[in-house]
Amino acid sequence: MTHPVDECLAEADAAIARMKEAAIAARHLHARAELMRHMRTTAGKVVSRPLDEAVALVSHEWMKAWSLDAGAYPELAHDVTAFTAAFCADARESTAQTQAAIRAAIVALEAGFRHIGTSLSDQMAFRSECAHGWWQSIVALPAEFRATDRRSIPRAGEDAPFWSAGAQPHCG
Repeated sequence: MTHPVDECLAEADAAIARMKEAAIAARHLHARAELMRHMRTTAGKVVSRPLDEAVALVSHEWMKAWSLDAGAYPELAHDVTAFTAAFCADARESTAQTQAAIRAAIVALEAGFRHIGTSLSDQMAFRSECAHGWWQSIVALPAEFRATDRRSIPRAGEDAPFWSAGAQPHCG
């Protein structure tokens, strides 16, 4: 027969394991969703421009928000452009086809990031000026990003749960 204390400890360990798994999944999904929300919003702002120009402008804004230049991710250039183009086409007229293109583009882009040893959600969390503060509570910043100025990323207050740390006001 298992001692009640050991039962409680085992239940707590199992709950913590579930919490960690759920937190990592939530961070991944939320970071990716936030990038997609930003892409949709930005594409909507340049809808009157020619498609090639709109794609270039949206890509530039994206890389700027990540503090990168246009030459970032050369091995993913096609996937980055396809992702951006899918949002720009959808902004002009959202159809089943344009939405399918967004879905396909996110899958391809995520696969590309995985191929180079990272993930789209990690890059969003580590690079974006619009990162939510709680994401860093789930996966700590790698050393290469700790040297950058991330003071503008909100942090939860001492009297608030970690998930209350959102993004900068201009990111909403």
